[in-house]
Amino acid sequence: MNFFRTSLLLASMTALFMGLGYLLGGVGGLVIALIFAAGTNAFAYWQSDKLVLRMHQARLVNQRSHPGLFAMTAELARNADLPMPALYVIDQPQPNAFATGRDPNNAAVAVTTGIMQALSEQELAGVIAHELAHIKNRDTLTMTVAATLAGALAMLAQFAQFGLMFRGGNDRGRSGLGIIAVIAAMILAPLAASLVQMAISRTREYSADALGAQICRNPLWLASALRKIEAAARGYRNEAAERNPASAHMFIINPLTAGGIDNLFATHPKTANRIAALERLAKADLPPIRQGRSDGNTTGDWNGQDGASQGRSRRSRFPSAGGSYKD
Repeated sequence: MNFFRTSLLLASMTALFMGLGYLLGGVGGLVIALIFAAGTNAFAYWQSDKLVLRMHQARLVNQRSHPGLFAMTAELARNADLPMPALYVIDQPQPNAFATGRDPNNAAVAVTTGIMQALSEQELAGVIAHELAHIKNRDTLTMTVAATLAGALAMLAQFAQFGLMFRGGNDRGRSGLGIIAVIAAMILAPLAASLVQMAISRTREYSADALGAQICRNPLWLASALRKIEAAARGYRNEAAERNPASAHMFIINPLTAGGIDNLFATHPKTANRIAALERLAKADLPPIRQGRSDGNTTGDWNGQDGASQGRSRRSRFPSAGGSYKD
């Protein structure tokens, strides 16, 4: 159902883009809009991960610099049957995290220094599992396409505004109603695209929560983490996110100072609704992600237990809070 909704929302955004191009320039405008959309999407496909990591001043870390975090992520990636993603740390007191990358083989997970200080190891495992779920579901690519189309629509609307200003009264080929329709489309199409982008983001968050719970084997770890992150995030201003609000949908909790309401204008579902869904999931049996495991041993100072009881027990496989991942 979530896949169908996401496909429908992306199709509607593409239709908005084509419709605005047609209104502005007829068939020629539609073709130009399609070419423009293809070009921006191609650029976003190859470069979006690098751009967003640079935007938030994320620094690449490795097993030597952050052995606990590296080992935890490696173990969870094995649970999810994913390649090990690149790991980044953002020097930001606001507790938050996001995933990016065009596919599982070119993925990255970024966490803030604030989230490593605020959460226990089990809670951080829940957060990283959520981000790995986005990678496994290929949400990072979906959201990149949605964000690119929304941005391209806004740019197209601005071009149309300048075109009308320069043509002014010389545009005698259009009726008054035609010009009004173009102006209305210029205003409403970018707004509608933003609403669609936000709806896609909300849909994918619920899916990532559910799959993340399977990856770490305990929905309550992520539920507890979400509760803590939302409470703590309100006390910090994420300047990079405020300067680049288009990236807000990527974070596990909305990093902007305004937001959090579960309505059309929210980039994330209401946190209380996400926690309630995870608590319901905790009462059900979690199916395994896959049968069997690769070598259960981890590297670094993160001390995972043997995975034999993975599918049968909710007991913590992660050490209690002690700071071994806070390298």
